[in-house]
Amino acid sequence: LRSDKIRRALDLTLEPESIRERYGESRPARGALVARRLIEAGARFVTLGFGDWDTHDNHFTRLRNELLPQLDQSLAALIADLAERGMLEETLVYCAGEFGRTPVINENAGRDHWSKAMSVLLAGGGLRPGVVGATDEHAAEPTDKACSPDDVSATIFHQLGFEPQAKVTTPGG
Repeated sequence: LRSDKIRRALDLTLEPESIRERYGESRPARGALVARRLIEAGARFVTLGFGDWDTHDNHFTRLRNELLPQLDQSLAALIADLAERGMLEETLVYCAGEFGRTPVINENAGRDHWSKAMSVLLAGGGLRPGVVGATDEHAAEPTDKACSPDDVSATIFHQLGFEPQAKVTTPGG
């Protein structure tokens, strides 16, 4: 963490202005650009937090004016940038919240927690492009190819080379 290689990866002033503009100026955008730079520097795992998505109130305004534009720009820039640099096939991008949102709007113009359906984006990492699963017209219940959190985790571990039946222990046992 103290190496010059990592220090340079964290310094966004070393990135061309055109690339910084492509990602955007938001905090998530800077995080996504740092993630790409850390991957280039040899980091094996990078985790980003994209802000407060707990929209129990003012859901639609926050999504439209703040959350979705920042996520859309930075995530699209990250995936495109990785692809253009020939890094996407070896890099798995995973984007998800901790659960879905109710199909019913609450009294505060928000959406509450909903564990029955949610969206997950996986890109790169050797996965075939496409859509898996579907929900009903209200996004309330899965209707086709439902995937559990265990299924998503198994997919990620499989892409990392771990099969579901594999047992992995630490060097200390």
